[in-house]
Amino acid sequence: MKRIILTGGGTAGHVTPNIALLPHLRDLEYDIHYIGSHNGIEKDLIEPFGIPFYGISSGKLRRYFSLKNLTDPFRVIKGLAEADSLIKQLEPDIVFSKGGFVSVPVVVAAKRRRVPVVIHESDMTPGLANKLSLSSAAKICCNFPETVELFPEGKAILTGSPIREELLKGDPEKAREFLGFNKDKPVLLIIGGSLGSVFVNDAVRAVIHNLLENFQVIHLCGKGKLDESLNNTIGYKQYEYIKEELADIFALSDIVISRAGANAICELLAIRKPNLLIPLSSKASRGDQVLNARSFERQGFSMVLEEEEVTNKVLLSSIMDLYTRRADFVKTMQDSGQHDSIATIISLFEEILNDGTE
Repeated sequence: MKRIILTGGGTAGHVTPNIALLPHLRDLEYDIHYIGSHNGIEKDLIEPFGIPFYGISSGKLRRYFSLKNLTDPFRVIKGLAEADSLIKQLEPDIVFSKGGFVSVPVVVAAKRRRVPVVIHESDMTPGLANKLSLSSAAKICCNFPETVELFPEGKAILTGSPIREELLKGDPEKAREFLGFNKDKPVLLIIGGSLGSVFVNDAVRAVIHNLLENFQVIHLCGKGKLDESLNNTIGYKQYEYIKEELADIFALSDIVISRAGANAICELLAIRKPNLLIPLSSKASRGDQVLNARSFERQGFSMVLEEEEVTNKVLLSSIMDLYTRRADFVKTMQDSGQHDSIATIISLFEEILNDGTE
């Protein structure tokens, strides 16, 4: 039996692609283990799947001043020792890292123990954690063709992001019944990211009555970001978060407005949903969402509005333009060739194991 260690954590985006791999790894009779942080979100997300979970110490390497910068290096050193002990104990055949700072000690320890490592980089440019891990990787899986070109030939491969199969199996009629929507108007879905987006929420609510003239609207706002004054608005449904019904809601939606986190936009590509991306401004981040969005725009998968461009008039006209051209976007996504990220990634595992590549 082939043994694999999955690692990644800190945010749901560093865990859910690993979860997407689980059924397929089980079908191939892999013995699956997970290394994450002691109290991170990854522990809660992984344990329901019955995968053995091992917690290690983890520290964040910050680019800004914080008193935790004085103590976190010691947590990283401790985490490296704990990861090394686990790699020695479990003797995996391969390690797959989805990123986040908890993954760095695991990747380094695996390299030290001569265990091949595959890294997945979600964004167009590697984050700090993955930058620290790249030299230890046998292969790097990428979401964007521009990312592949950053590495030596043969080192990186365009895979896209593993997508949970259930997202591909939504039932639009179940969603229509759940929402109480009719068939008279198309459906617009707004997603502000896993925590919601104040900027996107405010921009949409500023034109909500205009939108409702042409669309029925589903608004995933984020925890604590509901607008109670809109609760009884006909044709408008808002939720902090949707889990069980998400696949059905995706299936019902004609077009989507979204932030440009890598996993979110890869899901939109996988389910072929025409989308308008409003990336998190580079003023509030390292700019990865802007780069992600512009790549999808160049490939013909998305329309993009940066925060600085958003006005009521521009937002409304962009949404109508997207709806008018939705069939063109769907066709481009269907013709992209990025159809089965999971099969591509697992085939890479098999290739590495069969070749004995480090």
